[in-house]
Amino acid sequence: MVNLGYVVNVIEDIAERCNVLKRAWTLTDRALIVSARLAVEGRALQDCLSYADGCVTSRGTFQKFYQQHELRDWIDSTLKVSAVPAAPGVFYVFKDEQVRSKFIASRYRRRSAAPRPNKSAALFAAHQGLLNPLMQFVADRGRLPLDDELEGASSIVDVFGSVRRAFRVVLTVSDEERWEQIKRQRQQDLLVYLALSQFDGRTAFGRLARSLQRDVKAFFGSYKRACAEADKLLFSLGRQGVFEEACRQSSVGKLTPSALYVHESALSTLSPVLRLYEGCARSFWGRVAGANIIKLHLGEPSVSYLAYPEFDRDPHPALVWGLSIHLQTFRVRTRDYQSSTNRPILHRKELFVASDYRGREKFARLTRIEESKGLYDDTTRIGFQEGWNELLSRKGLYFVGHRLLISRGRHGDQS
Repeated sequence: MVNLGYVVNVIEDIAERCNVLKRAWTLTDRALIVSARLAVEGRALQDCLSYADGCVTSRGTFQKFYQQHELRDWIDSTLKVSAVPAAPGVFYVFKDEQVRSKFIASRYRRRSAAPRPNKSAALFAAHQGLLNPLMQFVADRGRLPLDDELEGASSIVDVFGSVRRAFRVVLTVSDEERWEQIKRQRQQDLLVYLALSQFDGRTAFGRLARSLQRDVKAFFGSYKRACAEADKLLFSLGRQGVFEEACRQSSVGKLTPSALYVHESALSTLSPVLRLYEGCARSFWGRVAGANIIKLHLGEPSVSYLAYPEFDRDPHPALVWGLSIHLQTFRVRTRDYQSSTNRPILHRKELFVASDYRGREKFARLTRIEESKGLYDDTTRIGFQEGWNELLSRKGLYFVGHRLLISRGRHGDQS
């Protein structure tokens, strides 16, 4: 692994800059990480004088501030590769296409726990140690393993006759429908990956990671069929009303007239259409560190990444900063709210997260209490700190954690 961290942006000679990138690539066996400062950061600097294709800072140092797509295009054209966005201003470049495809696919494969046995079975109980790795493999990939994919496969065959027969024993003691659900989820994960890979030029089947090749055959029979279904999903985003309907039908997320808001932990539970919509932004920008609320805009083709750092602790966390990506122009806009005294805040936090999110019931309980106190009777001003605090003061209420209390001198305290 070679890390070229914030090096290329301080080299003023363009030819030397390219040569450094190429030399780093020759030293790379597995992956090269390239990071550079972005234009959105450069706008915050004062007294910066233009020089060559960058600028000279007040300290007399050279800086080249890139656009996200500009940095990626430069890496791709210089190394004749297809770089993978990891984060704003950070790209991964893989030597092995199989490793690259495996890494990208892992981004869209959700994690699931194997269903627990629901009744006692002598055969299962006697060989649970052998069967646990098999159950975990199927939970991870949604299909049965081939013999070379599972450690201890030969022992399983010795006891049960085949891996398939062994899994039938698992089905007798666990929730079969849950296993089918996991299979459907893995199929969807693979479709989202294949659909998004269309933007960079889809990898040939023979160059995919072997595990992905086997996933494709198990779920779709052929790569051609899998790609056709992925393209159908991708092109559905262009049909009028498909995205909007997916937002309205979503079982997770807070829906407003202008957008669907979802906590980052719930992204994998969204429908394939919504995951693909967000994936279009992520495939361009990478992961936006610190952002924990994702806004899928209804009025325009945009995705926003919002930072509410006190989401779990604060009953009504305030927005610190936001970053928006337009999916047609890929223009990036940023907003900083840290110095504002009247920041946007969240209500009904349970709507943003999935049903198994830790703390969700605590959020929902607080919402019910707030409703009973009439705090949501008029929502025109409570979306910002000043309006919300004014309402609380008028009603004589205050928070201790996720407990809503009544000030002294008032009766009927509620916690």
